[in-house]
Amino acid sequence: MIPTLFLISIISFVVIQLPPGDFLTSYVAQLRSQGDIVNDEEIKALQERYGLGEPMHVQYVKWITGIIFYGDWGQSMEWKKPVKELIWERMALTVILSLIALLVSFLIAIPVGVYSATHQYSLPDYVFTFISFFGAGVPGFMLALVVMWWAMSQLGLSVGGLFSEQYILAPWSWDKFVDMLKHIWIPVIVLALHSTAGDVRKTRANLLDELNKPYVETARSKGITERRVVWKYPVRVALNPFFSTLGWELADLVSGSTLVSVVLSLQTTGPMMLRALLSQDMYLAGSFLMLLSTLTVIGTLLSDILLAWVDPRIRLTG
Repeated sequence: MIPTLFLISIISFVVIQLPPGDFLTSYVAQLRSQGDIVNDEEIKALQERYGLGEPMHVQYVKWITGIIFYGDWGQSMEWKKPVKELIWERMALTVILSLIALLVSFLIAIPVGVYSATHQYSLPDYVFTFISFFGAGVPGFMLALVVMWWAMSQLGLSVGGLFSEQYILAPWSWDKFVDMLKHIWIPVIVLALHSTAGDVRKTRANLLDELNKPYVETARSKGITERRVVWKYPVRVALNPFFSTLGWELADLVSGSTLVSVVLSLQTTGPMMLRALLSQDMYLAGSFLMLLSTLTVIGTLLSDILLAWVDPRIRLTG
């Protein structure tokens, strides 16, 4: 895990700085386009402040050693605030939103996928198959636009963001929490429906592969009820892909669906990461990529442990 993260940190830091120019170049060009005068001394002071005048490898060493030894993720050039503060400001909302959407997706996808597999080629199976293909084919941001239009035109609701305007900068209180609950259902529906479609297809396909295997027939021959046979044995095996992709899901809890978050104007980490990449805010963008990479590596380790716990065959082969 450590060599992997070290290699990712190098690649991420280098790739962010590959486009011509840097944040300071874009910042100065923007000021001059607005008619502001920027003298050379001010540019030099900004370069020294953010370490932009030093070679790339020197900047990388300062950045990575600051993270490892001091917990200092650097200074965001665009926001003019420590990166650690910026990330944690939005982390809680992102994790809450993504975790709720993930749980809703699992609660819908697993029962529907099991029912569809155990009633293959029935009318409900065809309906669920059509809906899942439709959901998998429609981009999440387009679904967000449709849901926003429907909520505004049919329900008369003000959508966009997780809070009303008066609560965006207000400290946490019961009223702010209630206001968040009034807004959070739209992004939860969009994020959950988009991922549910794929999860239904995975559950159905994997369960169909397991239903006619000898161990299932043996369980049936012992007189065990069909419901218990299905849920106790083949369903557990069919859920292996959910555990094996935990590394991606854990990273998604932080990044969320970036385009959906941009469309819905959500105060999550996704839009901030996209903005940092576009503006070449290297410390903020690099910190986001390192955080996502760390969660992916940890999630992969946890998925291996869960797979061995859920499926005895993996323990035996290991």
